[in-house]
Amino acid sequence: MKKYTEQKFVGERALFQSRDLELSYCSFADGESPLKESRDITADNCLFQWKYPFWYCQNVKVEDSVFFEMARAAIWYTDNLAMKNITYEAPKGFRRCSHVTLEEVTLPNAEETLWNCTHVTMKNVMAKGPYFGMGSSDMEIDGLTLYGNYSFDGGKNITIRNSRLLSKDAFWNCDHVTIYDSFISGQYFGWNSKNITLINCTVESDQGMCYMENIVMKNCKLLNTDLAFEYATVDAEITSEIDSVKNPISGIIRAKEIKEVIFDNPDVQQENTTIITTRTR
Repeated sequence: MKKYTEQKFVGERALFQSRDLELSYCSFADGESPLKESRDITADNCLFQWKYPFWYCQNVKVEDSVFFEMARAAIWYTDNLAMKNITYEAPKGFRRCSHVTLEEVTLPNAEETLWNCTHVTMKNVMAKGPYFGMGSSDMEIDGLTLYGNYSFDGGKNITIRNSRLLSKDAFWNCDHVTIYDSFISGQYFGWNSKNITLINCTVESDQGMCYMENIVMKNCKLLNTDLAFEYATVDAEITSEIDSVKNPISGIIRAKEIKEVIFDNPDVQQENTTIITTRTR
């Protein structure tokens, strides 16, 4: 294995098609695609300061390193990638990658990040930016803090635990998503999605959980949530009040109290939905 320590690389494709390479305390300055088409690369304490460092790569491990803002679109079409203790300032990271592991990664400019990736594992990741995780599938996420609207649009087979998501229009057009022990705040949660399950979660969402097929909520709270479950098939166990429920298609909704139940569409049959409240006045 070839090793570079405390080296600075400039120029386009500086280490193009490298094999079995170890990088330590190295910098990649001006010059696009320095490690394009490389494989079996390990890097620690490195600085990536320019565009497209890892495209079409395989078997990459990066630790204790920084991707600066100009390292835009840094990692595309790459398989078997592991990153730990990373500050990742660049937008549009991780596109059409597979078998990606991110641990202790901070993404303060995560616009259009993690698009169309498969087999993704994340632990203790902070991301800020819209359209995070669009079209990605087979994701295992624990400890995600996300600030950014339109997250996970079109995602499939996603499990999320112990996370905080501040995200308008989150989980649209999704299939098979399970969320445990998490907090979600944002308007219009989950529209046009199916097979979504929330367990021990707290959700705040104006007009949330609408146009959904098989939305399941177990031991959840709905705070400041109105016009919920419109045109949805639902099985919900809510331990708080719900401000209002409107035109659910069918199922069962259990709640401490529902302040207003609205059926104003003649095509929706009220008898197809069972509503149970536990608070007595």
